Amino acid sequence: MLYISISNQYIKVMIVNKPIRKNQLEVDLTGPEGNAFYLIGLTKKLCKMLGMSPDSIIEDMTSGDYEHLIRVFDRNFGSIVTLYR
Repeated sequence: MLYISISNQYIKVMIVNKPIRKNQLEVDLTGPEGNAFYLIGLTKKLCKMLGMSPDSIIEDMTSGDYEHLIRVFDRNFGSIVTLYR
């Protein structure tokens, strides 16, 4: 379990086996959306929508293996995107 701070509030983020939230983006990591390039593209889109710079996030995502990429994505966007396997 991982907690991140957004606007001085701690939010629990996690990767789940089945989708549990409604009205959120969902990404099936076992399908084509689970591709690393798709997740990097989604990072750019989400950062643009949220007024954030994607550079440091993408640099961190690409500094390790696929599991690291997923953890970094989830840490940054787990409150608005549900990843499931």
